[in-house]
Amino acid sequence: MLEVHNPADGSLVGHVHAGTEDDVNDAVRTSWEAFSLWSDTDPLDRSRILFSAARLVREDKKELSLLLTREQGKPLRESVNEIAGFARVLEYYASITGTLQGDYGYSKNYGHMMVMRQPLGVCAAIIPWNMPALIMGWKTGPVLAAGNTMVLKPSATAPLTCIALAEHLYRTGLPKQVLQLVTGSGRVVGQALARHNNIRSLSFTGAVSTGTGVAEIAAPTLKKLILELGGSDAMIVCKDADPYAAAKGAVSGRFFNCGQTCTSIKRVFVDSTVYEPFVQKVRELAETLSIGNGLSDGVDMGPVHTSGQRKDVHFLVQETVNNDQGKVLSGGYIPDTGSLKEGSFYPPTIMTGVDPDAPVMREEVFGPVLPVSAFDTVADAIDMANATRFGLGASIWTHDMRTISQATSELDAGIVWVNQHLRIPPEVPFGGVKSSGLGRENGRYALLQYLEEKTILINP
Repeated sequence: MLEVHNPADGSLVGHVHAGTEDDVNDAVRTSWEAFSLWSDTDPLDRSRILFSAARLVREDKKELSLLLTREQGKPLRESVNEIAGFARVLEYYASITGTLQGDYGYSKNYGHMMVMRQPLGVCAAIIPWNMPALIMGWKTGPVLAAGNTMVLKPSATAPLTCIALAEHLYRTGLPKQVLQLVTGSGRVVGQALARHNNIRSLSFTGAVSTGTGVAEIAAPTLKKLILELGGSDAMIVCKDADPYAAAKGAVSGRFFNCGQTCTSIKRVFVDSTVYEPFVQKVRELAETLSIGNGLSDGVDMGPVHTSGQRKDVHFLVQETVNNDQGKVLSGGYIPDTGSLKEGSFYPPTIMTGVDPDAPVMREEVFGPVLPVSAFDTVADAIDMANATRFGLGASIWTHDMRTISQATSELDAGIVWVNQHLRIPPEVPFGGVKSSGLGRENGRYALLQYLEEKTILINP
């Protein structure tokens, strides 16, 4: 059995089964047995199940949110929004189930030319701990809507909410063989999914090193891969930006979920003419954030998910300072007194004068650290933003249309925001370029990835 603990105080939240390769094999076998029935189910009936599940999740959002906060650590307000996000994703895919059509053409030489789109079969997904409910929605929504069956592995440290959400789907008529959860470690369950020959598609969200390992293991099976491998999102603040809105955006975009979001702001580049006032405003806003147990009233930021993760974050901050590549303006320490001593807390940390090659700029810091640097021209800022192996998201804060056009065209990112960051609706594709991964989640683009084309040529 695997234990699940609250990162705010170390208390035991629950237990889950430590899955084995045999568990994966059994799940895949029964998923294929259920595939023909589910793929033949009328799209309208699949839609009804997804809509009903979303309604049930919304009705039970209080209990689900409490569970999510207890096992993941985020403030209860953020958990409520994430559970609502899961329901919103199901509603979106329920609304487009059955709407995707094939293609048709006619040629005098070849006759009638048709393209059908059909479901793949058994698909698999590996869910991370940072946004388990929302990302479960991103992966299960299009898979089920397209008529596929799924074997899903939740995070070993935050599996309970995923299990509860699956139960809600079962309660609204989804056969259990259509969506099966296998809990356990990535080393055992994750690798078994990657190398299984009878899984047609695998969607993974996590670190680059783990994702490339998954791709290597899966390569001989020729299964489709969708890899979301994180990012080091840049925020560019121009001199004409609304200073308060930009500072507020930097704080919310970085410290949401304790900085543990793939598309959170991880590097800030500010026009040198407004650098000092921007930094001071960011500091003021960050120091007003309340840190504590996510179940407590008024808490703005919870703990880092694990003590090991916190150790990694603190090491990158210290290494940057020790290398004279940046200074800590606020935060940057591990609390050793009061209630924060019991959990894996780390304060909102602002770093200034940070060298673009510093560790906190070079690596994906998955925690509440905000490094800030100055730039002289927008071209310089774009070059610094692109100087990373990642390319998930980026934002430009300006009201100048020429600058907006330049940045949206030249930034190496799968998502570019203007005067905002982090938020993304389920209707548009989510994914990155370079080492941030392969494929897209969300929108019709995700649905198409779980269908395959069949060409039909008819000679009349």
